[in-house]
Amino acid sequence: MNLTSRHALVTGGGRGIGRAVALDLARAGAAVTVTARTRAEIDAVAAEIRAAGGRAAAVALDVSQADAVARAFAEARAALGAVDVLVNAAGVAPSAPLVRTDEAAWRAAIETNLSGAFYCMREALPEMSAGGWGRVVNVASIAGKTGSPYIAAYAASKHGVLGLTRVAALEHAKQGVTVNAVCPGYVDTPMTDVSIARVVAKTGRPAEEVRRRIEEMSPQGRLYTSEEVSALVLFLCSDAARGINGQALSVDGGTVLA
Repeated sequence: MNLTSRHALVTGGGRGIGRAVALDLARAGAAVTVTARTRAEIDAVAAEIRAAGGRAAAVALDVSQADAVARAFAEARAALGAVDVLVNAAGVAPSAPLVRTDEAAWRAAIETNLSGAFYCMREALPEMSAGGWGRVVNVASIAGKTGSPYIAAYAASKHGVLGLTRVAALEHAKQGVTVNAVCPGYVDTPMTDVSIARVVAKTGRPAEEVRRRIEEMSPQGRLYTSEEVSALVLFLCSDAARGINGQALSVDGGTVLA
C-alpha cells in the first residue's frame, strides 16, 4: 500500500490504536500529523516516525473543542500540507449504570467520541473533496452496533459515530472521498486497562479474573491487538479500498455477526 505524497492526520495518536495507525500510515509513505492531548506521547510517536525516515508533526489537541480542532488543522497544514487522510481514533470510555451516569461522564463521551469526530470531519472533508481524493476512517466500536450494560454514554456516542459516517460517505461519494468506520471489540490497549481497573475498584475482583471475563466475551477468547485494527484502517485508506464507503467493519472475532 503506497500512501506516498499523502498527508494523514490521526487523532488519539499517542497510544493504543491511534499510535499503531500513525506508525502504519508512516510506513506506507504518508506524512503524519499525530494529535492527542498528551504532548509527551505524540512527541514520542512523531520522533519514532522521523527516526524511521518518515515525515511527522506532533500537534496537541483536545478534539472536544471546535476551536482547538480548527487551530490543529491549520498547524498541520502549515507543517505538512493539505490533509488527505483523517483517522479519528481519539476516544474515552466512561462506564456506569445508565441511571448513575452523571452529566460529566455523558458530556465526556459525546463531546470527545462524537463531536470530536464531527469537528475533525468538518475541517477535513472540504479540502478532500476539492482535491478529488480523501479517506476518513472513524474508530468506532462494536458498542456502536449493539448494546451492553453500563456503557450508555459510550454506546450512544459510538452509535452516533456510525450515523455520522454514513451521512458523510453519501455526501462526498462522488468527489473521490470515502468515509468508513472500524468497530473493534475489546482491544489490548491502555483504555481497556483503565476499564479493567475500574471494575476491580468497584467489585474487588482480581484484575486477572476481570480480564479473563472480557476475553471470554469474544468467540476467539482473546483481546485484539492495536495492530489488527490498524491493518484494516490502512487498507481502507488505500486506493484498493476505493469501492468501500459508508461501512462499519468489525474487528471482533465474530462477536457481532452483522
